[in-house]
Amino acid sequence: MALITDLLAQGRTLSFEFSAPRDAEGVQRLDRTLGRLAGLRPSFMSVTYGAGGSSRGPTYEVVERIHRDLALTTMPHLTCVAHTRGEIEVIVERYRALGTENILALRGDVPADGPDHPAGDFTRAIDLVSFIRERAPFNIAVAAHPEGHPLATSRVDDLDHHAEKLREADFAMTQFLFRAEYYERFVEEMAARGVTTPVIPGVMPPTNAEGIARMSAANNTEFPADLRARLEACGEDAAARREVATDVATRLCEALLAAGAPGVHLYTLNFSEPALTIARNLEAALGRGVEAVG
Repeated sequence: MALITDLLAQGRTLSFEFSAPRDAEGVQRLDRTLGRLAGLRPSFMSVTYGAGGSSRGPTYEVVERIHRDLALTTMPHLTCVAHTRGEIEVIVERYRALGTENILALRGDVPADGPDHPAGDFTRAIDLVSFIRERAPFNIAVAAHPEGHPLATSRVDDLDHHAEKLREADFAMTQFLFRAEYYERFVEEMAARGVTTPVIPGVMPPTNAEGIARMSAANNTEFPADLRARLEACGEDAAARREVATDVATRLCEALLAAGAPGVHLYTLNFSEPALTIARNLEAALGRGVEAVG
């Protein structure tokens, strides 16, 4: 549909991330969510692939649904760990034949859906970027960790590695964060290394304290104590937790955009709320309206 770098050149972007469903119930929920959020006409939608070592699932089928049925720009995630060069080549060619023009190249985690997995032919995301470049004219994104990659041995080494990776990419997407200053600091540190690749911040509406705590620990993301206290004070009141999540995420997105972020990427966890509310709250900050949900 469009190269994401072209969309960034036109103005601030609003995008959503979804996970490939694992069962029939998940398929139905994702289908409802896609239908509702498609009505906002986001800049693009991304679909995960083996996130956290989970089953890689039907990523292609979800991308195909967004591309063909919803007529929206897509960005499939592609992890290279435990994959051979031949397997990656088949996946890339399949997306190219579909008409997809963007891809997020990731190292990823070893899949947890089986006891035995080969080591694969790739060890770094930057090698996957080079491999894709040789085979398809995609816009290629890479992941960024403003608070540091959880496996990094030092802050300096981590920043140098990020700089090397971002130089090879067309743009980057960050791990979710809760403080805009971490994003600002990361962009400044990249600029100090001569890297000006656009970096789109990822924002996860915090609807569940336990889930956010678990994901934050795994990804080296600070889970602010005051935010955790607000969520825990809501108890089992799901509506109250959603209200906290929309408030926190809206304020964070506004701060990120004010700091110069080229757009915001909302992690939906395959739910349409609170993404719908946040998108509407951001109309002024994004400089764009949102269409009525069909």
